[in-house]
Amino acid sequence: MLIMFGTVGTLLIVLFALFLAGRHQLNSYQDPWHAKVAEAGYQAKTARVNKIDLAYVEGPDNGPPLILLHAQHMEWLSYSRVMPALAESFHVYAVDYPGHGATTYPPDYSMTANQIGSDLGDFIANIVGKPAFVTGNSSGGLLTAWLAANRPALVRAIVLEDPPLFSAEYPRIKETVAFRSFVTTHNYVQEGANDFLLYWIRSNATFFDRNAFKGAASLLELAVKSYRTANPGAPVEIRFLPNDTVRLLVRGLDRYDPRFGAAFFDGSWNGGFDHAEALGRITCPALLLHANFRYLEDGTLAGAMSQEEADRAMSLLPNGRYQRIDSGHVVHLEQPAEFVAMLQAFLLE
Repeated sequence: MLIMFGTVGTLLIVLFALFLAGRHQLNSYQDPWHAKVAEAGYQAKTARVNKIDLAYVEGPDNGPPLILLHAQHMEWLSYSRVMPALAESFHVYAVDYPGHGATTYPPDYSMTANQIGSDLGDFIANIVGKPAFVTGNSSGGLLTAWLAANRPALVRAIVLEDPPLFSAEYPRIKETVAFRSFVTTHNYVQEGANDFLLYWIRSNATFFDRNAFKGAASLLELAVKSYRTANPGAPVEIRFLPNDTVRLLVRGLDRYDPRFGAAFFDGSWNGGFDHAEALGRITCPALLLHANFRYLEDGTLAGAMSQEEADRAMSLLPNGRYQRIDSGHVVHLEQPAEFVAMLQAFLLE
């Protein structure tokens, strides 16, 4: 998702000038896919499930139910680029699981796979009302595996979209680039800081240097403050960020509970959820999508899974299929047409 620019200094000057001159235009920005999702017949809803109010967006009943579970730091809108096409063949439910988006829960809610998975299972049982297909990206993929292993009667088949199987377990997670973000969440919780989005931007300025442009973090902080002033209570949407993944990440971080990431930092999120044991109990058809990965110079894994971890997952899945895909981590954003085609082919075959 890296975009290169010819002259960084010139770009910064131009963007800053646009920011000052066109503040109203920037502050009135809304992702155009909100309208496309609405035109496809989706409606935003909330369901009371146990102790949480689970926010989700439901599409028209055009086929079997399909649950979409976003990546960590994201929310349902990350699926907006594929939701209109998926609505042609499925009855789609795009869910904000706890820790993300508009879903609310008690202050002492347990940020663990077992707790969140249990509530998602009850959502399928009580709100969807029939066994469903489930696909999840990243942490959403781990929750998808949890559901298939622990609530098998509710799951017809699954698509695991670049999940961090084994690599998100403690202490292996400390050898992954994702751990840097979990350090930020842990520090935020320990410090009792305010305003997680701005804290994350300041703590991860190099991320925006690499994935937007040099010095983007400073301009982004100004834009976030301006947008919030103009749109109190609305999730932040920033026009000038260079691609969908970064724009939707910022929006997701604005409504993200850092306790979720802190539970990955200390390993508690996977408490009672052994990845290998769970995979061995998944009897439904499972498609494992493995996106691009690489190793940094210090040996840190930049990606969800190494090839060895993907191969291990496949050796454990009783009814699994593997597909390597030339894409970044959020496949449904970077390769939306291919993602839809893979889901339709696998789930409806």
